[in-house]
Amino acid sequence: MPQNNVSGKGVRIVDIRTDTITKPTQAMRNVMAIAEVGDSVFGEDPTVDKLERRCADLLGKEDAIYLPSGTMCNLIAIMVHCNKRGVEFIAGDKSHSYLCELGGAAVLAGVQCSQIHNKPDGTFCLEELQRRIHPEVNLRSATTGLIIIENTHNLCGGKVLPLEWIDDLAKIASKFKVPLHMDGARIMNAVVQIRDWGARWVPYFAVPPALLTKRGD
Repeated sequence: MPQNNVSGKGVRIVDIRTDTITKPTQAMRNVMAIAEVGDSVFGEDPTVDKLERRCADLLGKEDAIYLPSGTMCNLIAIMVHCNKRGVEFIAGDKSHSYLCELGGAAVLAGVQCSQIHNKPDGTFCLEELQRRIHPEVNLRSATTGLIIIENTHNLCGGKVLPLEWIDDLAKIASKFKVPLHMDGARIMNAVVQIRDWGARWVPYFAVPPALLTKRGD
């Protein structure tokens, strides 16, 4: 791939390998250069504070936290819900949480991933899910501490998960008292498709991430 995105024949190449390839325009860089900054740990970065308030309001949550990466978002959610070693979370076998995060949950939290087969549309069989959930009273198996879904689903063709399927999933999770987490790296794309900022689905998830490097225009 030519670094200047122009081929030898002068034809401009549109690089669509991933949505993180895009770079800020000069106008965006100019705004960054004059942005108010401070120490966000002490709540003294007005730009970060405003961004977090905006995201919390959009998703109907009490608060938000700005993190460096989607992988960190997922890992924090796993460590919060699977808060002791030897617990497991359930995720699709084509999910980013399982395939693309360097086994961070196992390395840092002592948490294992139980993989469930992803269908081509990014969903998975809810009957199989119920068979895989291990309640805390099971003395032989790792307790299921979390169920993770991905929306949109990257390795399943960028599919938007059906709201009806999410509704049914939430009922099962509630029945077994297992929390849900959504890997929302591309949730902005799903929002554009379903035209719903989350009034219907956000309440199902304690921590719905939204990445700013990947968005629907």
